[in-house]
Amino acid sequence: MSRHGRILALGLLGTFAFAPPATAEDAEELAKKLSNPISNLVSVPVQFNWEFGIGPDEDTWHVQNLQPVVPFKITDKTNMIARLIMPSVNTPGNTFAGDMVFSLFFSPAASAGAIWGVGPVLQLPRTGEKWCVGPTAVILKQAGPWTYGALANQIWSFAGDESAPDVNQTFLQPFLSHTNKKAVSITIQSEAAANWEAASGDEWSVPINILVAKLAKFGPFPASYGGGAGVYLASPSGGAEWKLRSVVTVLLPVKY
Repeated sequence: MSRHGRILALGLLGTFAFAPPATAEDAEELAKKLSNPISNLVSVPVQFNWEFGIGPDEDTWHVQNLQPVVPFKITDKTNMIARLIMPSVNTPGNTFAGDMVFSLFFSPAASAGAIWGVGPVLQLPRTGEKWCVGPTAVILKQAGPWTYGALANQIWSFAGDESAPDVNQTFLQPFLSHTNKKAVSITIQSEAAANWEAASGDEWSVPINILVAKLAKFGPFPASYGGGAGVYLASPSGGAEWKLRSVVTVLLPVKY
C-alpha cells in the first residue's frame, strides 16, 4: 500500500450549548453520542498515532490527525454531517502534510431503529498527487450502553498528477463500544483499508484497535480523553506491525 494509503487508513449552526455536563447522566449521554459518528455534536478530535515496524529498518511514524465534525440542519427531517481529516506525518528525516479526506453524511433527524447516513467523500491532495472521489455510508445501532455499527467508503482518482499511481481504495471501519455510567467508553474497532492497485498480497491493511476514553472537561467545555493500542492482522510489505494512539476530543453540543 502507498504511503498515502496508510495515512488514509488511520473520522452557521444553531445555538451552541457550551456548558459542561451538569450530571453523571448528562456525561454518560454525551459519551454515548461521541460513539456515534453522525450525532448532533460539534466535535474537534486531535488524534496522535505512533505506527511501529514500518519498512526494512522497522521505523516509527507519527501521524497526527485533526478531525473536526460539524452537523447542519438541512430540513426538519434531514441533517448533514461534515467530517474532515487533516493528517500531519512525521517519519525519520521527513515531515509532510498528508492528503485531506472530506465526507458529507445526509442522515434522518430522527430514527426509531438503526441510525444511518450516506453521502460523498472527497480526497484532497496536499502533496500534488491525485484527487479522489466516491461514496461513503455509516450505519449503527445504540441499545442501552452499547453502540455498534460500521462506516465505509470507496474512492477512485479522477484528476491530478498523471505520473502518480491511480487510486482505487476501500475503507471499512466496524466498531463496538460500551459506555458505563461514569462516562467511560471502551471501544474495539478496525480501520481496514484495501488498495486495489497494490501488488497481489499487499492489498489489505487490517488493524484491530482497543481504545478507552473518559469524558471530563477541557476548560469550560466537555471533552473526551482517550488512548489505546492496536495490532495489524494484515499489512502490506513494509507496513506497520502495531500502533499506539491517544486522542483528545473537545465537544460542543448543538441545539437546533
